Amino acid sequence: MADPRNSPNRQYPLERTRNIGISAHIDAGKTTLTERILFYTGMIHRIGEVHDGAATTDWMEQEKERGITITSAAVTTKWKQLANEGVFKMFEGEEMRVNIIDTPGHVDFTAEVERSLRVLDGVILVYCGVAGVQPQSETVWRQATKYNVPRMAFVNKMDRTGADFDKVVSDIRSKLGANAHPILIPIGAEDQLKGVIDVIGKQAIMYSDNDKLGSTYEYTPLTEEQRMIADAAYDDLTAALCDVDEQLGMMFLEEQDITVKDVKSAMRRAVIANQIVPVAGGSAFKNKGVQALLDAVVDYLPNPLDIQPQVGSDPDDYDKKIEVSPDDNGKFVSLGFKLWSDKFVGKLVFFRVYRGKVSKGDTIYNPRTRKRERVGRLIQIQANQHTDIDTCYSGDIAAIVGLKELRTGDTLCNEDAEMLLEPPTFPDPVISMSIEPKTKADQEKMANALQRLSDEDPTFVVRTDEETGQTIIAGMGELHLEIIRDRMLREFKVEAESGKPQIAYRECTTVAADGEGKLVKQSGGRGQYGHVVIKMYPSERGKGITTENKIVGGTIPKEYIKPSMDGIVEATLNGIIAGYPVVDLHIELIDGSFHEVDSNENAFKMAAIFAMKDAFKKAKCQLLEPIMGVEATTPDEYQGDIMGDLSRRRGRINSMESRQNASIVKAEVPLSEMFGYSTAIRTLSSGRASYSMQPSHFEPVPNNIVEQVVEARGGSNRRGGQ
Repeated sequence: MADPRNSPNRQYPLERTRNIGISAHIDAGKTTLTERILFYTGMIHRIGEVHDGAATTDWMEQEKERGITITSAAVTTKWKQLANEGVFKMFEGEEMRVNIIDTPGHVDFTAEVERSLRVLDGVILVYCGVAGVQPQSETVWRQATKYNVPRMAFVNKMDRTGADFDKVVSDIRSKLGANAHPILIPIGAEDQLKGVIDVIGKQAIMYSDNDKLGSTYEYTPLTEEQRMIADAAYDDLTAALCDVDEQLGMMFLEEQDITVKDVKSAMRRAVIANQIVPVAGGSAFKNKGVQALLDAVVDYLPNPLDIQPQVGSDPDDYDKKIEVSPDDNGKFVSLGFKLWSDKFVGKLVFFRVYRGKVSKGDTIYNPRTRKRERVGRLIQIQANQHTDIDTCYSGDIAAIVGLKELRTGDTLCNEDAEMLLEPPTFPDPVISMSIEPKTKADQEKMANALQRLSDEDPTFVVRTDEETGQTIIAGMGELHLEIIRDRMLREFKVEAESGKPQIAYRECTTVAADGEGKLVKQSGGRGQYGHVVIKMYPSERGKGITTENKIVGGTIPKEYIKPSMDGIVEATLNGIIAGYPVVDLHIELIDGSFHEVDSNENAFKMAAIFAMKDAFKKAKCQLLEPIMGVEATTPDEYQGDIMGDLSRRRGRINSMESRQNASIVKAEVPLSEMFGYSTAIRTLSSGRASYSMQPSHFEPVPNNIVEQVVEARGGSNRRGGQ
């Protein structure tokens, strides 16, 4: 019987829909895996390779040239579990719709992963069979945990020299704290990779040596050696499932016969509840293990009905929460999670429908702007290919053309079902540089290009330096800003010259301090009077700026409280050491005075700014710099040189480990010392070492470096009150 939450017009019911992401550290094989999935599901008829610039989801010119994923690409395909004698499959014969988002692995484009995980129901986390859990793998894991996304692991590259499946599973358990258990164990490794062991089905999936495309495989009985491996893994898996799944645990205690169906059903419940992580092995590049992985995706990852309802807030009362469950017949609610400027159709808004449906010609509402907009065109996205559709249903991911005034994370809904869904959160930029158009003619074009690019990418920020008048662009790293400049030239035909990259320093206070600010102006006629007294306290790292109104007795009238608070917050944008934003600070508005005639909002705002500057002078301010977590992988003979170089860069070595004739050095290094490091590490190791880095935290700048930062920022005049 059909679920009443499904519209009779939708092709694939909600229970036969999977929205999954593919995420990993850079170069673990996400895009190659996505390409194989599209090939085996019949979506494409020729496999394109990343290194040839021919992968379906790496469609940008910059992606083809560099062989990396820069923007997350959405594709839709379908998969039917094929019948195999003696093999139980939970959804055998039912064609599933699988919406896939292939995400970047490079830390500079972590926002793409963040916003994709916000709208996905499940994710495949890909790990290199040689390198195991790498730094960006840990970042993606934390992002998936933040949004409570059920996940599976795929240990890729089992054909590579040094691949070790058991070591990677151990890595996933120890480094990520995951309750990880193999369900598909590779048969052989390196050049002897032949297939995978189906742990639950107790059969082998063997690939034909004559079919290099990996389309031909068969289920065969296990050899004695394979059976021992399968039995041990099965016993561990069922014991883990009995611990986390009450239903299977009761069957075990009551000594009932536990069937394959019982184990798979328990596994599905445990995965959806984020209590267990199934692990599959194989090689996407050598076309082994992908079909069995797809079967596991269908069996264990959730459909939109399985996940917890979304919780929205009433725009007029943020404390009032509203649950949103998938239902085609309900009132339309969706989340716009990505903007993209397409050269053919203009501005695209990628959105995920959580309830109801939307059709061409419908009017939808944006609660943030309080404006209605008409849906002119709906598009099903296939990487950079567009297919027009008439209606988008609950649980679907699609794109709308031409919406105005929309930001990443905006809720789109029916006007009579007004609510705000939680938007994805993004890290602050860590690097900035000045940018100038080469010619006068490029000036206006550059402003337009930067505006459109910053609309698309929440981690790309554009501002004007008030002192120099320069346009400053800020992002997540050198590569991020390099891609932005490249896109300006190719897509917007803007030639621009950039300055030297600058670090996004921060300032903080170290002791509590009070401050008093007074604005008194009298020049005939009506004057200006504002008087504010504040108290500031340093907060713990990452707490941000918080304010509290402690005015009693009307010493500052109610209408001047908000301007005073606005002035307090505005003053935190420019610290007194080098003019960088002040972070992690709690400010209390405690006293003041007013004049019946001369007081106004602007006077109190200025008085609050003066009070903050006064308090900063007493608060023993410190300059903070971004610290990067760096992981360098090098042949053993270059380990000493690499460590010495990191130490010279003010780096702190945290650990070293050996893996397959290579040394892995983990360190924390100031971002300011990492410019040009890719060239340095290649030189030191004759091109044989590699590294990755990601933002870690902020730390105080050493005193001998502070003067250099201040001078680079614009001289000691900024230090007026220190």
